[in-house]
Amino acid sequence: MKLPSLNTQILIGAIVGLVLGWSASVAELPMQDASLYVAGLVGTLFVDLLKMILIPLVFSSIAVGIANLSQHKQMNRVWVSTLLFFVSSMTLAIVLALLAGSYFKPGVGLHLALFERAMQNFTAKQMSVGEFFAQFLHGLFVNPFSALASGNILAVVMFALFLGVALVVGGERYINVRQLMQELLDITLRMVNWVMTLAPLGIAALLFKLAATQDLAVLQSLVKFVVVVIGTLLLHGVVILPLILYAFTKKSPLWFWRGARDALVTAFATSSSAATLPVTLRCVTQNLQVKSEIGGFVIPLGATINMDGTALYEGAAALFVANLVGIDLNLAQQLIIFMTAMLAAIGAPGIPSAGMVTMVMVLQSVGLPAEAVAILLPIDRLLDTVRTTVNVEGDMVGSLVVQKLVERS
Repeated sequence: MKLPSLNTQILIGAIVGLVLGWSASVAELPMQDASLYVAGLVGTLFVDLLKMILIPLVFSSIAVGIANLSQHKQMNRVWVSTLLFFVSSMTLAIVLALLAGSYFKPGVGLHLALFERAMQNFTAKQMSVGEFFAQFLHGLFVNPFSALASGNILAVVMFALFLGVALVVGGERYINVRQLMQELLDITLRMVNWVMTLAPLGIAALLFKLAATQDLAVLQSLVKFVVVVIGTLLLHGVVILPLILYAFTKKSPLWFWRGARDALVTAFATSSSAATLPVTLRCVTQNLQVKSEIGGFVIPLGATINMDGTALYEGAAALFVANLVGIDLNLAQQLIIFMTAMLAAIGAPGIPSAGMVTMVMVLQSVGLPAEAVAILLPIDRLLDTVRTTVNVEGDMVGSLVVQKLVERS
């Protein structure tokens, strides 16, 4: 009997995992603890395999992409188009969050006293905008061997950019190194295909554990905030980004979602744009027909600095906390949130719940209590799934838009 395609298997795995996990959360299933343990093992194995090949994939794809783009005299066009798209899409996301928060006013009617116990047991790691910016810049340029060993993706991207430029400047003198980097990229992509055979099982396990361990009581108390955030994220991901894609490329959303489905489901399950990066790059180059040199540049860079979902969430969360405290933020304070949320999203690592780290800085920028982050912790894992999916979708739409802009030049 012929098995369904990998795309179909992944979709089936996601549905089965969510249904079984939800069933486990509302009713005690036989051997539930053992099921959660096995699901944790399988899910962690899948994510660890993706992380294992992440660094060599980012390193080789960026270096090869830079070298190939420079050969075609397209590098400047790609750079400018990529950065303009990233800034524009994050701007739209944050503005949407501020408009939705101002209109629906989640948090009004609730009081901080309801969450006093959670806030007492939480110590926020506080950092000013200036300190964060200095640390962000410091993290760009570090020992490349240390960055490779520690999985510091942003530093790896920066070193790979330098290496790619050096390969171009050196020309034929470094042809052997360029070929070696191309072969490293090819063999890494082969390993990505191997890992993807485990994707249906790994994604089912991750979603089973996510759905089974949600605290329904906490969700009920914060239901309005959860609905506003997820609704706004869906508006950005289902309406705004597809409209941008159609405006530039004339490609339909259905065509895009069919080709991007594996990456979007993996992002939802792992809550990590970094761990999803191998799958994203595979979908972009194989399913969406983005040239490898463009996809190999835009996708790794986007996974580190283009965070539409994170930026949107942090803007919405800041307004939510302001409503809890009873502070009506004026236009100037909302503009501060806008700028801080964008900076925080750019600097947020592509790992689960990274937005919580930078959320403190966004709250502090307008004088809101940093300890209020503790209120969001119980629901963060759930919201992280959706915002990471939007982050990854933004990167994939960006690669298609950049390719079209380069073709027009």
